[in-house]
Amino acid sequence: MSVAELASRYDGFIIDLWGVVHNGTRPYPGVLECLTRLRAARKRIAFLSNAPRRSSVVAKTLLAMGIAPTLYDGIVTSGDAVRDALQLRNAPGFRTLGERFYHLGPERDRDLFNGLPVSECPTPSGADFVLNTGPNDRASEDDPSVFDAILTECLAAKLPMICANPDLEVIRAGKRIICAGLLAERYAARGGLVLVRGKPDPAIYGLTLDLLGTSRRKTVAFGDSLRTDLAGAKAAAIDSVFVLSGIHDLSPKAAHRECRDAGFDPIAIIPRFVW
Repeated sequence: MSVAELASRYDGFIIDLWGVVHNGTRPYPGVLECLTRLRAARKRIAFLSNAPRRSSVVAKTLLAMGIAPTLYDGIVTSGDAVRDALQLRNAPGFRTLGERFYHLGPERDRDLFNGLPVSECPTPSGADFVLNTGPNDRASEDDPSVFDAILTECLAAKLPMICANPDLEVIRAGKRIICAGLLAERYAARGGLVLVRGKPDPAIYGLTLDLLGTSRRKTVAFGDSLRTDLAGAKAAAIDSVFVLSGIHDLSPKAAHRECRDAGFDPIAIIPRFVW
């Protein structure tokens, strides 16, 4: 089944970015044409990403790749969800957080908390919680053990961790890069408390449906991750399409087997997001 065939069945399209639309540096071949054809068919399109950044920042990155705002209706990110939770403080776990935090992540993610009524601490010992947006650019991109020392400091300070990107890893131009979710997984395994926002939490799909203005029955989600995209769509009761251009190095036959073993039933498995 192709995207062209699906276009007649759905009004809303929820599309993952990294691994479906682009590889971290450029769009995959055929993606721009596919988006253009969906827009010509008057379909609603939302990008749903586990990026630990605000949607406005992601939009600028997409524009630099040649993906113009005219090709979609909006963007929802896990970074947006974390920022809202820190600002509103009305969600379980966030109500009791203090105002001082230690940032575990690169400089480019600072826009996530700039302007919030919180203050950054240089070390975990003076903080109330740790905000994890992923590996620091000056440290390893593929070895999570490099971060064990700082995780130990956070554990010693008994800091709850806010994870702004549930992904374990992504592939950037062919290279596997670890993400905030893998550091959060290591923290939880050692007894740390972790609060996560983003896919596969069904709540973020509700925000995306609000943006689209389409019903669950007439909306389909495209993703390259079993753990986040397919699991999230299932939890949100939305049809899904498994796209094999990203994190999983699977043949179509192996992909069907993996989906069956994981308890997922996507309506289609496609090699790439093309028309």
